[in-house]
Amino acid sequence: MIPEYTVMTALGMIVVVGLELLVFRSGIFRRAKYWAALAICLGFQCLVDGWLTKLSDPIVIYNPDMFLGIRFPFDIPIEDFGFGFAMITAVLMLWQWNLNRIPEEAE
Repeated sequence: MIPEYTVMTALGMIVVVGLELLVFRSGIFRRAKYWAALAICLGFQCLVDGWLTKLSDPIVIYNPDMFLGIRFPFDIPIEDFGFGFAMITAVLMLWQWNLNRIPEEAE
């Protein structure tokens, strides 16, 4: 059986990518600014999440039955990166989609 957190993370990623490619079509995946923003956010996620989940003195404790148990780097469960990707992408996708809807005269 696949762990719940792993399944939910994978589904979140698939749904967000599917929404971007099939529904919203904001074009963020073609923009260097998106990839730069994603790298910056995930970089800070490493620092914060690494501190919160470090095995030597964890603040957040995961049920070992709910995730794969693979931790990289700094003891971060790999599912956290998928969740972060989905969350950041969803926000930026909706933001860009909304900006794309504004007529150029109104800008």
